[in-house]
Amino acid sequence: MNRFLLPLGLFIVLVAFLAVGLGLNPREIPSPLIDKPAPVFQLAQLHEAGKTLATQDMQGKVWLLNVWASWCVSCREEHPVLLDLAKANVVPIIGLNYKDQRIDALGWLKQFGDPYSLSISDRDGSVGINYGVYGVPETFVIDKAGVIRYKQIGPVTPDALKNKILPLVAKLQQ
Repeated sequence: MNRFLLPLGLFIVLVAFLAVGLGLNPREIPSPLIDKPAPVFQLAQLHEAGKTLATQDMQGKVWLLNVWASWCVSCREEHPVLLDLAKANVVPIIGLNYKDQRIDALGWLKQFGDPYSLSISDRDGSVGINYGVYGVPETFVIDKAGVIRYKQIGPVTPDALKNKILPLVAKLQQ
């Protein structure tokens, strides 16, 4: 009888862990960068390749860093939300074009609209790696001191914008 209790107990523990894991939201993976300084970068601008943007250029501003690519299907899903946010002119949105060809990225923005205050090109993905990007799209809220305060994994939805991002931006802008 006892020889069946140990395997049964292990099976029950395994099922409990599986049930907890399946109940978690994969979009809420905690980022180790929250409340830490944003990784430093200096990248070429997408529209004007001869110019650059660096993290220190954004000091003193609350801003969003939106990681996107022309090949990203989910980026199309969030794009209208970003266009509406850009029209509201609440917060600068910097686009980080991730592992993309410049001509493809420019064509995509021309076709679907450009919500970005500025876009920068991360062709090799090294800046994305430094930010812990799991996949595109991802969006970071960065405060005036250059500290990451929030990370949205996956498309920015109207709900996430209304309930998480905009209240946080308003608080950080005070």
